[in-house]
Amino acid sequence: MSDVVIKTENLGKRYTIGHQACRRGDTTFREIMVQNVRNLWNKTKDLATGKPIIQGDTQEEVWALKDVSFEIKRGEAVGIIGRNGAGKSTLLKILSRITEPTTGRVTIKGRVASLLEVGTGFHSELTGRENIYLNGTILGMTRSEIKNKFDEIVAFSEVERYLDTPVKRYSSGMYVRLAFAVAAHLEPEILVVDEVLAVGDAAFQKKCIGKMGDVAREGRTVLFVSHNMGAISDLCQRGILIRSGSILMDNEVGKAVQQYLSRKMEISSTMHWQGDNAPGNQFIRVRKAYFIDKNQDSIQYSAIDKIFGFCVEYELLTDAPFFTHGINVYNDRDIHLFTSHDDQKYENKSVILKGTYMTVAWIPANILQNGDISFSFACFRYDPFEVLFHTSEIARITIIDAMDSPTRNENYRGGLPGLVRPRLSWNKIKRIS
Repeated sequence: MSDVVIKTENLGKRYTIGHQACRRGDTTFREIMVQNVRNLWNKTKDLATGKPIIQGDTQEEVWALKDVSFEIKRGEAVGIIGRNGAGKSTLLKILSRITEPTTGRVTIKGRVASLLEVGTGFHSELTGRENIYLNGTILGMTRSEIKNKFDEIVAFSEVERYLDTPVKRYSSGMYVRLAFAVAAHLEPEILVVDEVLAVGDAAFQKKCIGKMGDVAREGRTVLFVSHNMGAISDLCQRGILIRSGSILMDNEVGKAVQQYLSRKMEISSTMHWQGDNAPGNQFIRVRKAYFIDKNQDSIQYSAIDKIFGFCVEYELLTDAPFFTHGINVYNDRDIHLFTSHDDQKYENKSVILKGTYMTVAWIPANILQNGDISFSFACFRYDPFEVLFHTSEIARITIIDAMDSPTRNENYRGGLPGLVRPRLSWNKIKRIS
C-alpha cells in the first residue's frame, strides 16, 4: 500500500474579478443606460449558465495557482511558505475540499481536519460543547469516540469555564483555542493549519506547535502555513515554497526557508521599475519605492527614535474613480506587524485623472523594533470595497538602535524582546503607603 496520502497533479485555480469603469464628467444618460443594460445581460447569462456573478464593467482573470504538482507521504510535516498572495491559502482550501480547482486533480487518502480561519467548521449559535460534537461528527467519528477525547480537548483549549456559552460570544483567541483543540485531538489522518494560530498568544502558539509535532510523530500528516519561519523550521522536515501561484522549491525545510528569506533580500531601500516589468496591472504601474527622513532626504536606514516616510511613485494608466492607498509592514521573519490606510479627507472624491502620482506614509518614531522592515503597497476603494492593486513587499529599510538613541539600553544585547518597540510614558515612582 502506497504511503502517499496527498497527490496534486497540474493543479490550477482561476478567479475572475470585476473592475468598475470610470464615468467621465460628460457621460450621457444614454451611455449610462446602455452600460447598465449590458451589465444586467451579462449577469443574467452568468446566472443561467451557473457561473458566478461578477460585479463591474470589465473583468480580469487571475490565476491564484498554476501547474502545482507534488506528493506528500503519511507522517510528513510539511511547511507551505511564500509571500502574501502567493497562493498558499488557496492551495489549502482546495486540499480541504472547500474550493474546487479550475484545472488538474487532487487525490487524498484519509480524513482531513482543517483550521484555515477563525471559526472554521463552527456554528456560531451553538455552545463550545455542542461544536465539539458537531466537528467530530463532520470528521466521521462516532459519539463514543468524541466522548473519549472530550476531556482532552477541553483541557487543551483552556475554555472550560465558557464551554456552555455560544461560541459567537467567544473572543477570537478563545475561538482558535477550541477550534485547534478539536482539529488536533479528533485523530484526523491529515491536519491542515493556516496562519490562524497567530491570533493566539505566544504560550498557546508554542503549545499548538508541540501538539502538531505529536500528531506528526504518531504517523499522521501535517500541512502548516505560517509566516513564522522559526515555527516552520521547528515543526516541519520539508518545505514547499510558492511564488505567484507556482512551486518555486520543494526541498528540505532549512533550504526552503533559506531560499524564501534570500528572496526578501532582493528588495532594497530604493527600488525603480520601468515598462511592463513594474509591479501593477492594466490600471496602475509602480515606478519607484523609497524611504525619506523628515528633511525629505532619501535614506537606507533609520534609527528607532526617528520618524521616516515610505514613498511610492506610481503611474495611473487611465482615468479612474477615486481610490485610496494602504500599506502592510513586515519584519525580517515576514511576520505582519501592522496595516495602515490613507483615511484623510479629500475634497474631490469623484475621479483621479491618469498621470504620475506620489504618496507618502509617515512611520512614527519609537514604534518599530531594530532589524530589516519591509513594506507592501495597495490601492483600493470603498462603497463597494474593491482592491485595485496590491503588491507583495516592494521596499525594505533597516531600523537601527543608534548609539545616541534615548531608548537604547546597554543591559540588553541584540535588541529588546518583542515585535515592536514603543517608547511609553511612565509616571515617576510614588510611595502610596
